[in-house]
Amino acid sequence: MKRLIFFVSSMQGGGAERVAALLCNHWADQGHQIMLVPTFSGRGECLYPLDERVRLVYLADRIGTTRKSPLSMLRRFLAMRALVREWGADGVVSFLPHVNVAALLATRGLEVPVVVSERTYPPARSMSTVWFRLRRWTYPWAVAVVMQTRRGGDWLAAECPRARSAVIPNPCVYPLPVSEPQLSPADWVTPGRRVLLAVGRLGEEKGFAGLIDAFARLAARFSDWDLVILGEGGEREALKARVEKRSLTGRVALPGRVGNLAEWYQRAELYVMSSRFEGFPNTLMEAMAHGLPAVSFDCETGPGDIIREGIDGNLVSVADGEGGLARALAAMMQDDEVRQRMGRAAVAVRGRFSPEHVMAEWNDLLGLAETGGG
Repeated sequence: MKRLIFFVSSMQGGGAERVAALLCNHWADQGHQIMLVPTFSGRGECLYPLDERVRLVYLADRIGTTRKSPLSMLRRFLAMRALVREWGADGVVSFLPHVNVAALLATRGLEVPVVVSERTYPPARSMSTVWFRLRRWTYPWAVAVVMQTRRGGDWLAAECPRARSAVIPNPCVYPLPVSEPQLSPADWVTPGRRVLLAVGRLGEEKGFAGLIDAFARLAARFSDWDLVILGEGGEREALKARVEKRSLTGRVALPGRVGNLAEWYQRAELYVMSSRFEGFPNTLMEAMAHGLPAVSFDCETGPGDIIREGIDGNLVSVADGEGGLARALAAMMQDDEVRQRMGRAAVAVRGRFSPEHVMAEWNDLLGLAETGGG
């Protein structure tokens, strides 16, 4: 049995947070003692199911403030170091670049092994010069820096040549757990309508504005199809305005975040990913695991590592823009036979990225052995 601390920015939603919960639950079930620590100054809440044996500690509660200031940053840093000492941690795991740097600095000199992980392709996200240099300086201190794709590993080798890289994809979870809120597809989609589904945080990086524009090109031709975008975020009002501007009211639905994703995947006939960048997208794997063929932009990493072109989906060059996305969607929407064939092939992601295989890679990296828990 080992005692591990897992640092993550927040648990308020997102692919990194979901994988953090999966790993913590897995290790708790193996009999290890796990402390999960969201470091976000604003605190937030945990939106993902956690094993009751996982100890959840909010750093904001620990330091008694959710304010952002240089002093509170120092207090958070010292609180992270104190937690590692008090917990008697045998190891530390951290997700996301700013948290990774903080975890490596906070544990310096404690002789506790630290594994950090980037959860997107780093060049796709801007980073201040100070943080970029801190990342380059601190990453060689880690036992390993986990990247999600080979291309990510190549970036690390070029930018942080002294850091030790490990490439581990996200696991494909099937069947999916159910949590709140639960929204029935029947309350949002009229019976008999065909559903083109997208899932993700309503942020600019997901490209949903362009997706709405692409669907606008298809709406008249495919009058029996509707677009549903599941998720929540700061772009909600702008996306609603775009739907109205494109005269798509009643054809595009934005139900919000849902905890019963499986029901929505089962209701849909085609999945679309319009992201400008990704790490290793969970929702794409989940949709394919439920038998949905997929159309996605071939952004630098992620979709091209999951979709097998022409077998279980189609990749669209980012340079082709919304016009290329619309053409690829039309080709799938008009051909029931192709969609069904690709959907049958898509479920292979369950084995290709099985949790058993992915978790075993994490266990090997951290030197963990099953202890008969659970």
